[in-house]
Amino acid sequence: MTPDGRSGGPNRGSRTLRPAGTTEPSDASRLVPVVEALASIPAWTPETDPVLTRAVAFLDDDLDPETVLRAGDGAGVVAAVAVAVPVIVLLGAPSAAIAAGLLVGTAVAAVARYLPRLVATARRTRALGTAPELVSSAVLRMRLTPTPETAAAFAAGTGDGRLARSLAEHVRSGRGTGRSGLSAFADEWAEWFPALRRALTLVESAGSAPAEERERALDAALDVTLDGTRETMAEFAASVRGPATALYAFGVLLPLALVALLPTAGTVGVEVPLAAVVLGYDVLLPATLIAASAWLLSRRPVAFPPTPITRDHPDVPDRRWPAPVAGCIAAAAAWPVVDHVAAPWTGLVAAPTAGVGVALVVAYRPMTAVRDRVAAVEAGLPDALYLVGREVGRGRSVETALDDAVGLLESATGDVFADAARQQRQVRAGVRESFLGEHGALATVPSERARSTAELLAVAASEGQPAGPAVVAMADHLDDLRGVEREVRRDLERVTSTLANTAAVFGPLVGGATVTLAEQMSSDGPLTAAVSPAALGTAVGVYVAVLAVILTVLATGLERGLDRSLVGYRVGRALCLSSAVFVAGLVGTGWLV
Repeated sequence: MTPDGRSGGPNRGSRTLRPAGTTEPSDASRLVPVVEALASIPAWTPETDPVLTRAVAFLDDDLDPETVLRAGDGAGVVAAVAVAVPVIVLLGAPSAAIAAGLLVGTAVAAVARYLPRLVATARRTRALGTAPELVSSAVLRMRLTPTPETAAAFAAGTGDGRLARSLAEHVRSGRGTGRSGLSAFADEWAEWFPALRRALTLVESAGSAPAEERERALDAALDVTLDGTRETMAEFAASVRGPATALYAFGVLLPLALVALLPTAGTVGVEVPLAAVVLGYDVLLPATLIAASAWLLSRRPVAFPPTPITRDHPDVPDRRWPAPVAGCIAAAAAWPVVDHVAAPWTGLVAAPTAGVGVALVVAYRPMTAVRDRVAAVEAGLPDALYLVGREVGRGRSVETALDDAVGLLESATGDVFADAARQQRQVRAGVRESFLGEHGALATVPSERARSTAELLAVAASEGQPAGPAVVAMADHLDDLRGVEREVRRDLERVTSTLANTAAVFGPLVGGATVTLAEQMSSDGPLTAAVSPAALGTAVGVYVAVLAVILTVLATGLERGLDRSLVGYRVGRALCLSSAVFVAGLVGTGWLV
């Protein structure tokens, strides 16, 4: 699929494993009936929004932009009614109900219009993270067969993500016209990643260049892609530090510091009602943090996406009930412990937080285990390619080189190569079949990088000795790519580590300490009685739990992009830790003061 919205695996066991880079097709279809129902509510037709139109086209062909716009307004209407009716019934204040309904309804409609843009941006940046691998596939094929059409088709065929599907669409459109599709594809994505256009222009021009100039052009194409990724992310990391620091200061530290001052409001004649505390800490502050986080994430230009693992993977259990059961058991076990060591109200916050955290960890831990294995396999690919490419360059076959490499690779990659070599011997499978067949060595390794490597080795098997230097060059490029990924994460680590530590440790610790201080102050003098210590502690405890979720999602999104299982697992860990640290902050500060 292209950025403008044009449309553009092996298995083992009883379930089919989708190739890396794909998503569950039911995700979007589940939302269609809801969106259409909301779109039927407004009696007016919203004005066209070109930016939203483009985002909707990129996300889903089943919904048109007008329907999404009407659905956003419909969601605003529903939210306005949901707020106004209880205010009238409970408080009997029609004027306040209308004002609150209009405020909330307008906010919901605005968020609903902005959400498709945010999701489209997240998916686009995730797709662009595969640009270096797509360019490297095209360069590899050009080294062996200097024809841009062949290179474009090979690059599109070896990838499974959105970028590869977009290129495949342009390749199909260019058939019979003498065009490779590389230029049109690069133009589509140049707005978001200019280095891609420069790199593919070099690849295409190499087709008509002499052999010596062709090699220089292809090397330059790889360098341009990596340098563009490095520079783009370095600029982003530098630009995001200031806003992230402001978010940390005004969204976390200052609100938590003010908790200790709330009981003293009575000394200056100010009564702070409980409703104001709950509204401020549990509604307005989280909403502000979510909006700021969405803004930061929408500015991320490129994401090196984690391997998407779904429940279709044979190593991920089908059963969903263990997660909620484990969460309920954890909450039930934590409640009496917390009640024994801290104030009775603490269990209302800490136990559910711990339960939700445990449930998320149990639900997503199997996917994380699969992703860890995939990462281990990918880490050894450069060494494996170098060993095979060196032997192929000496005139040996790929099959023999693979067998020899197995004894030199003591890693997860070596296990994969050993499996492939065993299949070649036992069932006489070819190189491609031994890796990518129904029961191939990569059948349960959903890695686009590993699959591209297998495609490369299959090509090398058919090309023979001339493919040896190309395989070695690919090994060097994969090593360089891993270096760029490490450099990008290092640039972002200063921001993401602070956010993650604040979510799981510092925020809960400060929150627990300030609540205890507030309780001590409220028992010493003529302070406000509008907010009881239990109510204040509960409100702040909820804020700390929400803070753990928001900041963890933000840190993960900035570092790796928004992947459901990765975010879910990290949020679960953060919630478990934050609940324990919050209680420790309460109890520890009580001992000290």
